Amino acid sequence: MIYALYGIFAAFVIGFSIKLSYYVDELDKKTNLSGAFIGGVMLAAVTSLPELFTSISSTIFLNEVQLVSGNILGSNVFNLTILAVLVLVGVKRFKSSVVTSSHRNTLKLLMVIYVIVFVANYIGREFSFFSVSIFSIAIMLLYIFGVKAMSGDESPEDSGESNCNLTVKQIYVRFTLLSIGLIVFSIGITIVTDMIAKELNLGVTLAGALFLGVATSLPELTSSISLAKKGNFNAMIGNIVGSNLFNFCILFLADILYIKGSIYQPSNQGYLLIIFGFICTVVAYGMLKIKKEQAKEIHKVSSSLPYVLASMAIVASYVTYLTMSI
Repeated sequence: MIYALYGIFAAFVIGFSIKLSYYVDELDKKTNLSGAFIGGVMLAAVTSLPELFTSISSTIFLNEVQLVSGNILGSNVFNLTILAVLVLVGVKRFKSSVVTSSHRNTLKLLMVIYVIVFVANYIGREFSFFSVSIFSIAIMLLYIFGVKAMSGDESPEDSGESNCNLTVKQIYVRFTLLSIGLIVFSIGITIVTDMIAKELNLGVTLAGALFLGVATSLPELTSSISLAKKGNFNAMIGNIVGSNLFNFCILFLADILYIKGSIYQPSNQGYLLIIFGFICTVVAYGMLKIKKEQAKEIHKVSSSLPYVLASMAIVASYVTYLTMSI
């Protein structure tokens, strides 16, 4: 029964997220917002709503602060695995696509944040400002910097013409209603995941990484598959790296809400997620860096091998984490 509820809630999260992504895409076509901002901030924020509200409910209702870190760190590794698999499947289209520099810059910020989270887990809340860790404050400032950078970046893709007859106001209304529905079922997934963790006797960090992290990454999965099918790898990458950046800023909010101690608590599972997440981020950055260098060599035939190897390395990292966690 518990697993059936998990499946039902996950299905609703997917359904609401797909529809929300559609309306965000329509806003992209009907407004003059930056393309990189739409994909890396708005769409990323929409598909990361499950992580946001499951983390809030984990903190307030369940008092399982380690479930928050497991959720966020697990989702981030899974998101990059999604990117790797989609690049593997569509490597030829990826090779010929154009990717903006803002995504590489976002990955750089993510590397810095992983180091901050590692140090924070090691130190705890020894350094805080009004009971909020300075590490959480630093992460939030980096997120704001990243959003500001993406808002000024122009996407190379043409957003195309809209076939939707709704006005911008009507789209915003539907967007809001669907967001509320997504919040409700996201909280439901948190509660069910906690029940599954207790039934299987899993550590809360591992439970968050497996059940909660994967379930809340389903919006990124569905929207990324859709974008990759259209050959829009720039928006797909923006969605994933933007979601990972947004996920980390959730730690700041969780730190404010959790008043019983520090949200940064050392654990073997947590350190594994940080290490493998950092590795996947570095590999993803390297892949985009190679793509940039190959794009400069206009008269040379570029090879798909670097993208294949990088993608396989990311997938292998995720599988290795799961193997070491069992």
